[in-house]
Amino acid sequence: MAEPTKDYLVRFLEVRFACAQACTETARACALRVSALEPAPAAPPAHGPVRPVRAWESEREEARHGLRRSLLLCVEVCDATCRLLSEEAHQDEYGLRLQVEWCRAVALECAHACDGVPEAANCAEQCRAGARACTDFLAILG
Repeated sequence: MAEPTKDYLVRFLEVRFACAQACTETARACALRVSALEPAPAAPPAHGPVRPVRAWESEREEARHGLRRSLLLCVEVCDATCRLLSEEAHQDEYGLRLQVEWCRAVALECAHACDGVPEAANCAEQCRAGARACTDFLAILG
């Protein structure tokens, strides 16, 4: 097998750095979005009249919980991927490929979860940008 050319190595490092940077930006956008979601209010005290929970309130809370879960997973996976891509000594191409593929899948899932929330449009766009950077890096891996 022939040695990689200097041009290939430079391109490889550029795309790897761009992917790591996109993963960092995606993690940051998701962390900001999840911090903007306030936790559900605590149950009211037992005294006083009990207000029945409407079905749409329950559905909205479930959707909100799902969005928080997607955002937190995206933060964790993107952050771990950035750290892995930033390690100079890491040479396990198979492990690297799996991590980047997982990051791409999680970022796309998070973007989909953000699509239904108007105030999360920026986060959805950043997740898609991170997924594109992962795709670009996977392409150069071959």
